[in-house]
Amino acid sequence: MSAAKNFLRGSSLAITKVLCRLCYDEKYLRGRFFTEQTVGWKWALRSILFQKIIGYNRHIPWPVSPFVDINSPHNIEFDPDDLNIFHANGVHFQNFSGRIVIGKGTYIGHNVGIITANHDPYNLQRHSPAQDVVIGKGCWLGMNSVVLPGVHLGDGTIVGANAVVTKSFPEGRCVLAGVPARCIKTLQPPAEDRP
Repeated sequence: MSAAKNFLRGSSLAITKVLCRLCYDEKYLRGRFFTEQTVGWKWALRSILFQKIIGYNRHIPWPVSPFVDINSPHNIEFDPDDLNIFHANGVHFQNFSGRIVIGKGTYIGHNVGIITANHDPYNLQRHSPAQDVVIGKGCWLGMNSVVLPGVHLGDGTIVGANAVVTKSFPEGRCVLAGVPARCIKTLQPPAEDRP
């Protein structure tokens, strides 16, 4: 009986891989969630229903949760190993005119907003000029946090839940909290990086 189950699991995974390769850019199906785990294939199969059949987020060339909002996928840079950042519910990537760069190993919590352009305060029908947002390697953006236009966060930055990051912290290795966010703690580099 277990041999039959293993055969069916293997067959369904093979069919899933073929379907996903037809629907998504191959470079996004190679990260750790596809090679070291099978959760990536589950995300991709679910995303086919929402992206390719129902049409939500259809314009995005990688598997993304139907509960994530991305304005311009061509303006986002990320490592395929970090496809998980597009599967946290409620995340909003508002980047229709600015770029969002996300460093490898970064985690993004639920309901996070990353914004590259605000409304013009003198004419709400227009947007202010876009400014890129750059998030370093190994960062963590906590639930309900917001990162505003032009912010650059250095490697190892942790943004606390509900924080609103209005200015850059390029030195990294810090914990940010509050509205507006401020550094509440400096973090030591990992032991393997210390002299």
